[in-house]
Amino acid sequence: MPKLPILTPKKLVKILCKIGFYIHHQTGSHINLRHSIKNNLHVVIPYHTRDLAPKTLKSIIMQADISIDDLL
Repeated sequence: MPKLPILTPKKLVKILCKIGFYIHHQTGSHINLRHSIKNNLHVVIPYHTRDLAPKTLKSIIMQADISIDDLL
């Protein structure tokens, strides 16, 4: 299993949009993403300027149903 990359929320949103997610809406500092084909996938990303914590990034990867290789 590859090591988790260090990502900012902005880079993560850009990567997920390339995979097939789209921005559904934003509430405060959290962006809600939905998948265009798999309707049951729903991901919430805290949108701030700092890097995402490793546990938060791992949780988002699991919610998005992708692997770390897909993310890279």
